[in-house]
Amino acid sequence: MATTLTRLAPAPVALKPAEQDQGHFSNDAPVPHGGFGKTLGIFWKMLFHKPRSTRPLGEIPVHALTRQQLLAAPDHSVFRLGHSTVLLKMRGKFWLTDPVFAERASPFSWAGPKRFHPPPISLDELPPLEAVILSHNHYDHLDHKAVIQLADKTRYFLAPLGVGDTLVKWGVDASKVRQLDWWQGTEVDGIRFVSTPAQHFSGRGLFDGNQTLWCSWVMIDGARRIFFSGDTGYFDGFKRIGEQYGPFDLTLMETGAYNVDWPHVHMQPEQTLQAHIDLKGRWLLPIHNGTFDLAFHAWHEPFDRIMALAWERNVSITTPPMGQAFSLNQPERGYAWWLEVETQGVEEQVVS
Repeated sequence: MATTLTRLAPAPVALKPAEQDQGHFSNDAPVPHGGFGKTLGIFWKMLFHKPRSTRPLGEIPVHALTRQQLLAAPDHSVFRLGHSTVLLKMRGKFWLTDPVFAERASPFSWAGPKRFHPPPISLDELPPLEAVILSHNHYDHLDHKAVIQLADKTRYFLAPLGVGDTLVKWGVDASKVRQLDWWQGTEVDGIRFVSTPAQHFSGRGLFDGNQTLWCSWVMIDGARRIFFSGDTGYFDGFKRIGEQYGPFDLTLMETGAYNVDWPHVHMQPEQTLQAHIDLKGRWLLPIHNGTFDLAFHAWHEPFDRIMALAWERNVSITTPPMGQAFSLNQPERGYAWWLEVETQGVEEQVVS
């Protein structure tokens, strides 16, 4: 496999690669497991006792995008396409995180969490991509069909260890795949990408748990620095990343699908905000929300809570609707578009 990878030089903070035990990756700090009974209980509750509020009453606003609009957009434009799928324009080229365009975040086309909204742009309409940047292999972050459709128009796939092997098995040309351990970096067209730790887990079936790595990503384009969290619980790794690579102009931070039953692998909004501060972030764009119902909280709760917390702590936050551009060159605060969704839904119920 043709790769250009480097292990970072010694730094003031400890930089530990991911550890494997008998073929399974683990987090820096042990993450408690609830056991089969607890897991079964969560799935049962997901299937039969999920509150109505986990799905929007009204229609999610989507700013439809065309290829021409994207080609005309200035550098350092950021487009949220849904969940953790974010399109970045840097150096005149396009970079896509965790592409999920499927109708459901599930191994099945007929069951599992269903999208609240269509993607702002189709896979066919997307311009050629310089790289797809993957955080881990869960279904709401790694969409098999999307990867296959993107393979011919994507120059590189950047992935944590083991996830790249999955891509090759799916038919992606091995010369396009770069697999990185934690704290390994690679360069594409002058932009530096570093795979950094996250506190999570992996698996796409019953018997492949933690056989591939999970990670967050640092992106360095000259003076611009962007952080992409992937999926993670709160841990001291954010401080280490901030010390090593901060400050960040923008953090794309997981804010959603949290619950007291899985506190170590997804962050509560208070922890998301603290992680952003640990990273020395300037602007916070909350992701991992607004597209799928993956927990028991109201679909709009992550937006409500992170917005209130950011205002309270005087943190610059942006919450653009799906498809609307956010510019790092001229950043602007977002508005609470999700409130209109619920108001519209209530009005429609009253009329009907």
